[in-house]
Amino acid sequence: MNFNPNLLNRRNFLRFTTGVGVAVGLDYLIPAYAKPISNLKSSPKPTKYPDIIDLQIQETRLKIGDRNAEAITVNGSIPAPLIRLREGQTATIRVTNHLKQDTSIHWHGLILPYEMDGVPGIGFKGIKPGETFTYQFPVVQSGTYWYHSHSGLQEQQGHFGPIIIDPIEPDPVKYDKDYVVMLSDWTFENPHQVLANLKKMSAYYNTQRRTVAHLFKDLDWRQMRMDPTDIADVTGATYTYLMNGLAPESNWTALFKPGEKVRLRFINSSAMTFFDVRIPGLKMTVVQADGQNVKPVTVDEFRIGVAETYDVIVQPQQEQAYTIFAETMDRSGYARGTLAIASGINAPLPERRQRPIRSMKDMGHGDHDMSGMDHSSTGHDMPEMDHSSTGHDMPEMDHSSTGHDMSGMDHSSTGHDMSGMDHSSTGHDMSGMDHSSTGHDMSEMDHSSTGHDHHMSDAEDMHSTENQELDNVSEPMMTQSRLHEPGIGLENTGTRVLVYTDLQSLSSNQDQRKPDREIELYLTGNMERYMWSFNGKKYSQEKEIAFYKGERLRLTFINDTMMEHPIHLHGMWMELDNGSGQYKPRKHTIIVKPAEKLSVEINVDVSGQWPLHCHLLYHMKVGMFRTVTIGDRPVEAS
Repeated sequence: MNFNPNLLNRRNFLRFTTGVGVAVGLDYLIPAYAKPISNLKSSPKPTKYPDIIDLQIQETRLKIGDRNAEAITVNGSIPAPLIRLREGQTATIRVTNHLKQDTSIHWHGLILPYEMDGVPGIGFKGIKPGETFTYQFPVVQSGTYWYHSHSGLQEQQGHFGPIIIDPIEPDPVKYDKDYVVMLSDWTFENPHQVLANLKKMSAYYNTQRRTVAHLFKDLDWRQMRMDPTDIADVTGATYTYLMNGLAPESNWTALFKPGEKVRLRFINSSAMTFFDVRIPGLKMTVVQADGQNVKPVTVDEFRIGVAETYDVIVQPQQEQAYTIFAETMDRSGYARGTLAIASGINAPLPERRQRPIRSMKDMGHGDHDMSGMDHSSTGHDMPEMDHSSTGHDMPEMDHSSTGHDMSGMDHSSTGHDMSGMDHSSTGHDMSGMDHSSTGHDMSEMDHSSTGHDHHMSDAEDMHSTENQELDNVSEPMMTQSRLHEPGIGLENTGTRVLVYTDLQSLSSNQDQRKPDREIELYLTGNMERYMWSFNGKKYSQEKEIAFYKGERLRLTFINDTMMEHPIHLHGMWMELDNGSGQYKPRKHTIIVKPAEKLSVEINVDVSGQWPLHCHLLYHMKVGMFRTVTIGDRPVEAS
């Protein structure tokens, strides 16, 4: 590809003076972080929104930190230029592909026709080399969103950018300054090599594995095909963590005047990284989640999963600098920036936290460490436990205090022999259940006392006949709601951490119908062999899930793995069932913790086909993906 040296010089000038350079002459595409720092004003909304936006997908040589990099960029920058739209307009975006391979753009979180969603093979053919594709769709919402490639592993190579949609009605959030803070992970390796390394050895990038001194203590984990230090698949061993395209030493900076309300629009555009975000010395008031206004909640920090967005308001009063610190969940690195009264002023970095370790709770054993703990006071008497096969042979277990009667259950092939278990007091009589394959054949279960109508047993059936490639994967003993938990590594920080139960929609949800039916979707995988799937089936083995046009659907995620998964549904909102009643928050991406069971409700008010997938890029690539097909409700036989 031919490069214009003058254009690159201009981009590099912008990059090294302010943050991210955008090598185009279109002011409406240049985000605040790309303007010379001395000219930063209050980031006012545009008086005119563009009728047509032109984007060029190309290979670009640029610097990340002090190293040269080859990236796939939009208009020559990482991140791509900000697209700012207004609710009620029609967006027309022309995308030209200058690559030697197909490309695409998916408008993450936007509600639009499925042909415009931008996922190759699902209502869209992709954009061939040399071609221009015109996306055109009505803008029916407001808030903070983002866009990225859905082709190959291009997202990991820099192909992502922010979207701000200004509301047609007065914005309920008041602010003086407005900044996008886009977090990402960058590797100088070829992403396909990264994936090959993970397939060859899943712990390839885990440089924090424990020593031989922990060998005996970690035996249960070995049998679960996991390591208690498996917090992230890809780590700082290969990643450089970026804030608005800048490595930590480059220190992206945003300006403020004391007393001003500053809106920071955090977007996690990483391929694989969860970040814990804090600004030492400042409280953050969360006002928006995934582009949707929420009742303000003030916190010290929050965890942002891959593909999530959070808008926060800060109001610094002192004439000083503050560090915007985004530490990775596995503590292997961080992205950083500065909020300051003038350029060139830095604030100290906060003390780094110790790496977290997976607990028995992440294996579905509650808070109890089963390697020697006395569980007699919990009602889980395990005096005869034999861990010789999978660590879950419990023929003498007495669960009378829990009331789960499983006297007839056969778990022989999973190693969960619970013939003596009594669960009668929960109202879940499972005496006739046959769990001979995986323990999830629930075709005879009576759920009348739960209020959840289980018309959909196919997911359980699929899960109970998992593909043989996933054999020997032990499942959690139990799953439970963990919405109130801050997440691994944030349990005892002494800070106020945002949790999912804090989120409430600012306005009441209009549709208060009870769900017509429920689908249960199991998140499954084999970390040791680096296989990820739904219901034990990769996308190549089970492609579709059927939603019915016009229904209100309860979708329940059950995480049978020991890792967090950010699950993204295209084209429809998921209302998180977090106890907020008519104020359930609407999200496009939901983080499901290890051994967690959570539900969302969906109004199926669209047509066509829509992806549903884990937004960890390499998990999606190896099979944790489905196509949701919208069809008419089948006529039941009379």
